[in-house]
Amino acid sequence: MKIAVITNSRIPSLTANSIQAMKVTQALMQLGHEIRMFAPREAGSVSGESLAAHYGLRLIPDLELLPSERHLKRFDFIFHAQRAAKKFHADLIYTWLPQSAVIGLWAGYPVVLEMHADVSGRMGAWWLGRFWKAKGNKAMTVTTSALRNALERSTQLQFKNESLLIAPNGVELEKYEGLPNPPEARHQLNLPEGLTVGFTGHIYPGRGADLLFDLAKKMKDINFLWVGGTPELVKFWRGKLSEAKLSNVTMTGFVNHEKIPLHQAASDVLLMPYSRSIEGSSGQDIAEVINPMKMFEYMASGRAIISADLPSIREVLNEKNAVFCEPGDTGKLELWKLEIEALLADESRRRDLGDQARKDVQRLTWVNREENILRVIIAG
Repeated sequence: MKIAVITNSRIPSLTANSIQAMKVTQALMQLGHEIRMFAPREAGSVSGESLAAHYGLRLIPDLELLPSERHLKRFDFIFHAQRAAKKFHADLIYTWLPQSAVIGLWAGYPVVLEMHADVSGRMGAWWLGRFWKAKGNKAMTVTTSALRNALERSTQLQFKNESLLIAPNGVELEKYEGLPNPPEARHQLNLPEGLTVGFTGHIYPGRGADLLFDLAKKMKDINFLWVGGTPELVKFWRGKLSEAKLSNVTMTGFVNHEKIPLHQAASDVLLMPYSRSIEGSSGQDIAEVINPMKMFEYMASGRAIISADLPSIREVLNEKNAVFCEPGDTGKLELWKLEIEALLADESRRRDLGDQARKDVQRLTWVNREENILRVIIAG
């Protein structure tokens, strides 16, 4: 098919929604579809080479950046994208924007709408309601059952099972083939030797940065590896580490997506120290519905995982492939310290947890995900 992919994510950027949109688009290309991707124009043109390096892509989508005025709340972009999809002679519209999904259905296109967070305000609920009431061939995906429940609560609708698919995020398993053991990975990256606790991803509020910092202060004989973060936050935390005279933390800042697997492999234990409240890039609290891409990457790396015990996380992880701990507010420091120490002292258990996680993630690839989603729309 010719698929018009319409995203309101800034391309390129460090946000999770931007990365997710690119991984989805690449998977659609891997399935043999002809893709044109439409995104808001934030600056000048973007080269295919820079996209490949930034997102770790093997297939580069045909990207068209369209006018978008922030004071118009992206409505101009939505209509520009609709016209561009028509000019492309699209067979299907694939979008993260309920407005684009509704207008696409009104225009007679089959539509896939991805939802990753609850709707915001009455207008958000109104547009999602229009999507479900509009006639046409449509499918909506949610990343967790918890998100379905939240959306039904917000819209006061009961979604049709035949048009809704719970589709967790995915991983590119091929990037995790043949990873070295932790000591060898550390050697390749010129990291300090010794047992290492790792974390990859952004350090937004609720993501556990305070807990990571306090753990590093409390466990000075253990190495900590922090990978990722915006330049501003990296500068802030490096300053805090310097003030505290902590020498057991390596903070890399942004790392190209292609190099993330080796950094994850360099850890003996990987952390997801979420709080009970998590601020997403949109500003929403996403703790109830979170489905982090790093969870699937952690599983693919074959390393032991300690995660905050949140219901949406348990839709993927369980007691056989991860260790759970109270959500990572700083008041839970001692609990997290004890769980980390117990796991670092038990190499056999770390290996068993990592092997099971690696086994469980085999079916959760981006390509399998998109194949399942398109099967719903084709059946419709």
